[in-house]
Order: sequence, then structure tokens, then C-alpha cells
Amino acid sequence: MVAESEGPEDRKPQSDEAHSAFSHPAGLDQPEAPEEDHPSSEFAVPRGLVPEPPPEPEGSAFAPPSTYSAKNSPPAFTPAHGIPVVRVTKGAPWQDRMRAMLRMPVGERPVPETAHRQDEAGPAVPRVLDLTLRIGELLLAGGEGAEDVEAAMFAISRSYGLDRCEPTVTFTLLSITYQPSLVDDPVTANRTVRRRGTDYNRLAAVYRLVHDISAEESEVTLEEAYRRLAEIRRNRHPFPGWALTLAGGLLAGAASVLVGGDLVVFLAAAVSAMLGDRLAWLAAGRGLPEFYQFVAAAMPPAAVGVALSLSPLEVRASAVITGGLFALIPGRALVAGVQDGLTGFYITAAARLLEVGYLVVGIVVGVLGVLYLGFALDAGLQPETAIHSVQRAVVQTLAAMTLSLCFAVMLQQERSTVWLVTLNGGVAWVVYGALADTAGVSPVAATAAAAGLVGIFGQMLARYRFASALPYVTAAIGPLLPGSATYFGLLSIARGDLNPGLASLSKAAALALAIAIGVNLGAETTRLFLRVPGVAGVPGEQQPGGRRAAKRTRGF
Repeated sequence: MVAESEGPEDRKPQSDEAHSAFSHPAGLDQPEAPEEDHPSSEFAVPRGLVPEPPPEPEGSAFAPPSTYSAKNSPPAFTPAHGIPVVRVTKGAPWQDRMRAMLRMPVGERPVPETAHRQDEAGPAVPRVLDLTLRIGELLLAGGEGAEDVEAAMFAISRSYGLDRCEPTVTFTLLSITYQPSLVDDPVTANRTVRRRGTDYNRLAAVYRLVHDISAEESEVTLEEAYRRLAEIRRNRHPFPGWALTLAGGLLAGAASVLVGGDLVVFLAAAVSAMLGDRLAWLAAGRGLPEFYQFVAAAMPPAAVGVALSLSPLEVRASAVITGGLFALIPGRALVAGVQDGLTGFYITAAARLLEVGYLVVGIVVGVLGVLYLGFALDAGLQPETAIHSVQRAVVQTLAAMTLSLCFAVMLQQERSTVWLVTLNGGVAWVVYGALADTAGVSPVAATAAAAGLVGIFGQMLARYRFASALPYVTAAIGPLLPGSATYFGLLSIARGDLNPGLASLSKAAALALAIAIGVNLGAETTRLFLRVPGVAGVPGEQQPGGRRAAKRTRGF
């Protein structure tokens, strides 16, 4: 039997690779599968395209702008040499360091290198904010400027590790906001200042507390800070009430001698001022507003001046009334209001100046009411133009120093600072007399120059003692207050001479503004020459240091 030969289709494959009829021949490229064979959705992103990120929820602060594109992104903001690092000079006083950071943009403020006095669990945010507000309340109630209050609040919050804090100060409201990060909810607290009082001894104690908290070598815990703050609130005034009344009388007497009065005028002005002070205390005890207290305090000096003009004694009645006005003019509030306006706190400045306006109107009402009565009685009230006598330079200088001394006592300053401010007031009066009486300079320019010198000395003394400049400045400007110009303006208005009266009152306002601007300019000039915060750039490169300030807006 002959076997049949096998055809090609009957041969068996030699390996498993050739068992499928759909296997691709070796050596040939595998063609791409058609589009309909892809086991994916028809909504799949085509190859070569990058899917867009999901958009942020509507209204989110972190959503990118609609014009931003990942493919056509703008060039990097960071320059090749890096971004300069802003560092604050550690040796500078905390007032300068915090003021410099407040005046620079938020994005350029440096983060504290070490957040000391911070527990392992983190700072107690509500308690830190409460302590900050309580300290700011005492400073604002004591007459401190809005910028200095914000600087103190900023120093406290940063010292306890809360670097993302924004304090806000107005005339009666303090607020502070803390935001832990850009994605966390902010925490806001505020406090209302309902009562204000003059106590520079308490103000100095608060400044020492802020200095101890912000010092790196000091470790003041929250409990210790609260304890010291409670002690400051309980502290007694350094001078009793009877000493304030006596100081007010001596201040009025010294002011009357300053404008040409003699011994009789000195005694009359002192007695009338003490009587006015007691009437003001009586009005305050009955709950009357401060406006009526000033009306009551201004009436006795004017009444004594009218009585002396009706008497046969030949005395300068105008010096008596002028001396009484020196003790009433709100120079402290005026300086603080103008300073707030110059540093950009316009709402607080407007409120302070409005308060000054109301108090001045109260003085005007009290004096004019008595002067109208004096003219009805045919009192011989005549405006004297020569109120400063060069021949009495020594007497007037001693009177100016006495006036500053009494002013310091009325402001409840620390007893160790009274003699310093007394010398500062004497120097201010000598400068004013040398410029106005000897050199023939305009009284407004001479007042501004003397006030600028007061500001310079006050700022230097404050830096030396790490304290506020107010105790060294406010009492020293007492001899420069426009008491005589105010009185002559009111006298002219009472006589019916409206134009001379308004001109004299305008001169008084110009003198008051010159005092405030001169004090602020002297303080700012002092900071230019003291060691202040600077800018540190890339390591190895020298960059000029300078004090950071607010951007120039040109009024827009």
C-alpha cells in the first residue's frame, strides 16, 4: 500500500507562536489599530493635549485670572540675582522697627526669625489679641498718637508669634485681625475706648512693658504680662488732686508773668485759675460734658480780669486773662491731632481736631460771656500789643521753666522726668525769644523753630530711656501756646471789631499749627540720624540702607 504525500496545508506548526492564524509575520512593522478599535471613551482627550485643571469655586480669592494660560505663562517674577530680603535692624528701638514695618507694604514685611515665648501647642491667639488690645487702649486713652499705638500693638503680636496681624486704630476704636495662613479664616477682635485721661506715669509704665515684651533677651509670658498690666491699672497717680490744683494756679501765674505781668498779676492769675479748676471739677462731678467744664474753667480768670480793670489798681488785666487761658488751651490734643494727620491717620486726626475745636469753643463761650458783661459795666479793657519784654529775659525764662514744671505735674508725669522737661521748656523759650525778639523773625516761624527743637530733644530723651516722647514734649511746649493771641482775638470780637478779632484768632491757629508741625518735624528729623531699620540685599552686595516709608500718593 502506497502512502499518500502530505500537502502544505497538512503540515503541523513546529512551535506555539504559529498556532494562531492572526499572528503577524516576523520582520514586518505592526500597523496601528483603527480609531474605532480603541477601547476608550469618545470623550477622551486627544494625544498631545494637556487637560486643564479644574477651576476654583466661583468667588474664590485663589482662583487664577481668566486670562492666565499654563502654556503661555508670563516670565518668572523672581530675578536672576534673587529677591532682596528685608531685615530689621535688631539694635534699633522697637518703636522704629515696628513703625518701619507698618509703613512698608504687607508683601515686603519680614517674618520674625524666631517666634519666642511660644508654647509647643502654639500661641493662645485669643489671649494674645486681648492683651494687645488692652495695651493699645491704655496708650490711646493716654493721648498717644495712632501710629505709635499701632506700632506697640504690632510689636506685642509679633513677639508672641502672631506675625500675620493687622492692627487698626481710630479715635475711639481699636481692632486687630490675625490670619494664620492664606487659606485659614481670620480672627478679629476689637475694643472701644470710652474714657480718656491724662496720666503720663501710666503711659511710661505701659511703654516699659511693651519694651520688655519685645526684647529678645526677655521672656515675658502672657501671665506675667497680664499681671503687670493689672498693676499698671491699679497704680496711684504720682501727684494728688490738691497738687494739680496748685500746679494749675502756678501755671497761670507764670504765664501772666511771661506776657508782662507783675506780682499782683501773678497772684490774681493764680487764684483765678485755681478757682476755675475747682469749678471744672464740680461740673465733672455732676456728670456734665467736658465742653461745659471748659466753659466753667474759663469764666473765673476773665471775671478777675474784669474786676481788676474796674478797680483803681493799675494792673494789666489782659495778662491775668491770658494766664488763665494758658492753663486751658488743649495743646496735648492739638499736637496729637496734627501728628496723626501728618502720618496718614486722617480719621483719627479729624476726630482729635474736632475735639480741640469743641474745647476751644467752650473757652470762647466762657470768656466772651464775661467780657460782654465787662463792657456792659464799662470796664477799661484795652488790647495791649506789646506782650513780650526783652528787658525781662531772665524773669521770662524762669517763668517759662516754671510753666513747664507745672504743666508736667498736671500731666501726672514721673517725678524723675519733671526736671528734664523743665529744662526743655526753658531752652524752647530762649530759642523763641532769641528769634522773635532779638532777630526779628516772624512769631510763627520762631514758634515752629522752637517747637522743632523741643521735638528733637524729646525724641532723643525718649530713645535714651526707651519710653514715649510725649512726657518730654507736651509740657515743654507750654510756654509757646498762643494764649495772648487767643485772648486779643476774643477781646476784639467782644468790642465789635470783627476783622481784627478774626485776624488775631487766625494768628493763634497758625501758632498752634506751627507748634504741632514743629514737634512732629523735629521727631522725624531725629529718626533720620539715629540707627533705624534698613534693607539688606543679596549676600556680598552692598545696598544703601534707609528708612522705609509709605508710598508717595500725591494726594490721589
